[in-house]
Parts: sequence; structure tokens; C-alpha cells
Amino acid sequence: MISERFQQLCRSQLDQFSDRNDLLGLGVYVAVPLAEADDLQLRPVAAWPIAADPLAPADPQDHEPLLLDGRQRRWLPLRREAVIIGALRVDTRTLPWSVELRRRLEAAAAVLSEARVLDLEQQRLQRQLDHEQDQRRVLVHQMRNPLAALRTFTQLLLRRLEPGDERRTLVEQLLQEELQLDRYLEVLAGPRSVRGLPAAGDTPLLLPPALLPLQPEPLADRLEPLLQRAAATAALQGRGWNAPERLPPWEGPAAAVAEILANLLENAFRYSAAAGPVGLWCQPSTDGLTLAVWDGGPPIAADERDSIFDPGVRGARGVGLSGTGLGLALARDQAQACGGRLDLLVPASALDPALPATGNAFVLQLPLSSSAAAPARPATG
Repeated sequence: MISERFQQLCRSQLDQFSDRNDLLGLGVYVAVPLAEADDLQLRPVAAWPIAADPLAPADPQDHEPLLLDGRQRRWLPLRREAVIIGALRVDTRTLPWSVELRRRLEAAAAVLSEARVLDLEQQRLQRQLDHEQDQRRVLVHQMRNPLAALRTFTQLLLRRLEPGDERRTLVEQLLQEELQLDRYLEVLAGPRSVRGLPAAGDTPLLLPPALLPLQPEPLADRLEPLLQRAAATAALQGRGWNAPERLPPWEGPAAAVAEILANLLENAFRYSAAAGPVGLWCQPSTDGLTLAVWDGGPPIAADERDSIFDPGVRGARGVGLSGTGLGLALARDQAQACGGRLDLLVPASALDPALPATGNAFVLQLPLSSSAAAPARPATG
């Protein structure tokens, strides 16, 4: 990549030679690796005079375009120690160069070399900073789920204490500390604009765990506390909660699947209609397992059903509410890492006639597990 700042510097360095009538033209090139080979290509960056014909890329293996008839073209290397990182092309009317011209050209090549080194280093540091910011945003987002669970259980505990109970003060203080932690997370989250998740081959982010090696484990063990949390949240919000009668006998990257469902449930409780029901639906099959987090609220707008899965994008129902817009993007990314997929189905009754006819269902499809024949476990949430 060639930054605009480096291009501007190149143009300013070449413009200083406008007083030289013995020069036909100058050109700055940078060395760029070829996509499908180990060779380098000299890619043009700037030329003088500006009215000259556009520079074409130069292949160091093809000597013809590197020289002119009469040997009036010379190349000064741009170096990073012993490594060639570019070249300054000089077309002249006469040879040899005067001592004064040679010194000026060599000084320009040295400035361009140092500038290119600094430009490459700045780009490397910017990529590192962007990656660390992505890690921070994802980590902050994932910390919200356990913090929300602590706040929910604290509020339930506070409800069970009588007004004169001396323990109420301690529980109220605990709740205040949890709210303060939530405010700290909002500050750490920083700007809500998110460029995206890491591309294939990039270093994995700290979270989600689906991007890291995981040992298979029963999904039911991970779902138990999640169902309890959902039931407690529904009780606090005064809405209906519908848990599956039995937990699915599925085994695999259960921590990642539970994290997907936690994000989906968090969204359902936060963004769906205040009094509408929320539930978790599951259905094992010969091909795998299908899970769905559904709500009974108004359907998500048709023009948002694809974009809400993009990092940093939030639907109309999230306007004015806290959040990063990362939950669905992470959930879909995790689902793919588990070998499955995550889709939005509207209305929820399209999945099962027993579900609301006006609601939304986020459907997670997982591949067949090694323990599909195991007996299902009754749900307790």
C-alpha cells in the first residue's frame, strides 16, 4: 500500500529539479511483491514533469524498458539497509552527470528511501493498532453478557429482601458497583464504528472462543446456566419466557454455541417488544441440531434483515439504546466456525406453527454431533 502522504513527498522531491534543463524526466517507483510469484515489481508513484507520459510498472526481469537508447536512463536504488524497496528513475539529455546534479539526485533518493521506510512502519503500526482496537471492542462486548447476568441476579435478590432487612444496603451497593462497571465498559468500547471482523489468515481475536481450539463437550451443561439467566431476566422484565422441555443431546464446541445463544437472547430481551414473549426452541434431527431464539414482537424490517449481521450495524429498534452492533456479526462468525450457520426467519411461525405469527426467529443450525443418540436431558430453566 502506498499512502497519500508518501506520494505528496515524492512529488515535492521531484519538483525541486524543475530548474534542470539537462533532465528529461524523473520517476519514483516502489518495490511491490507480485501476487503469484516471489519476484518484485517496481510500481510507479510519481513522475516529473507532470505532463509527461504516465509511468508504467517496471519488471526488474525485463531489461528492455529499464534502459533507453544511448544509455540516457539511470536508476538510483531506494534502500532499506541491503534491501531494495524502490528506485528513482532518471532520464537525462547528457552523460555523465555533473557532480552537483549527482549529489542532488542521491540526496533525493536518500530522502525517499527514509520516507518509504517510515511509511511502511507507520502502516504496520496502524494495522497493529486497528487489530488491538478490534480485540478491545470484541472483549468489551463479550463481557457485557456475564455482567448483565450478575445485574439480573442481584436485582432478583434485592426483590426478595424485605424493606427493613439490613442486607438490602449491601445488595444495593453491589448493584451500584455493577452499574458503574457497565459505564466503564461503555467508555472502553469507544466509537461504535467497526471496520469488521478479521479476514481469513489474520490473527484470531481474543474472543469469540469458536475461533480457538475447543474440546467437544455436552451442550446441555452449557445451556443450564443460560436458561436460568434468561428466566430471571424475563421475570424482571415481566414478560413470558419459553424454555425447551428437554435439552438437546448434542456434543461439540458447546462454549461457542452457548455464547452464540447468549448474544441472541441478550438482543431479544433488549430490543424486542417490552411485554412480548421470548423463547429458545430446539429440534434435533438426523442431520444435526437446530436451535432458535425467538420473540413475539413486531418483525424486523425487511430492508434490515441482511445488514444487521454486518459488524457495527444496528437496526431501527436499537436506536437510542446502548450497544456496539457486534452481537449478530460475532454470532454468525461463531456459527460458521462451528460448521453451522445462523439466519433470521420471519415470522417465527415459519419455523414452527406453535411460535408467534408476528415474531422473529434467529435460527442456528449445527452439524450432527457424535453423541446424537444420547438421551435428552429435562430443562430446568
